[in-house]
Amino acid sequence: MFKRTALALATTAAFATSAFAMGHSKDIVDTAAAAGSFTTLLAAAEAAGLVETLKGEGPLTVFAPTDEAFAALPKGTVETLLLPENRDQLVAILTYHVIAGAVMSGDLSDDMTAATVQGADITIDLDNGVMVNDANVVTADIEASNGVIHVIDKVIMPPM
Repeated sequence: MFKRTALALATTAAFATSAFAMGHSKDIVDTAAAAGSFTTLLAAAEAAGLVETLKGEGPLTVFAPTDEAFAALPKGTVETLLLPENRDQLVAILTYHVIAGAVMSGDLSDDMTAATVQGADITIDLDNGVMVNDANVVTADIEASNGVIHVIDKVIMPPM
């Protein structure tokens, strides 16, 4: 529990410093890159051909899994998803983490659902902190020039 709390605090501090010091002048990709804890997410976005979309006009809301969240997937999962022949599956997983529009934490209500760019809905639970499906939001409302990032501690998977 202490390790998880320390990780959340470190992620919060890193994101808050880089995102807010720039006055939201960076887009979602550049904000995530400056934080330093989203290299796997950014590599996956590159492999999926989604970087330009995430750098686009927006606004978009991204539920961004940390490198630790990707590392918690079964061994070999990330490497397999990054293969060119699995691009469609990778796109589906990544776009399941994105909602059109800028959704701030104050816009959320318990048990609400939201349509993702992938097409399936996610569910927000506010009973014990903020959860998106079964992932905890560890840092909310990181503003970027083209939307908002909410850091989550797990990679969420679209329904198959």
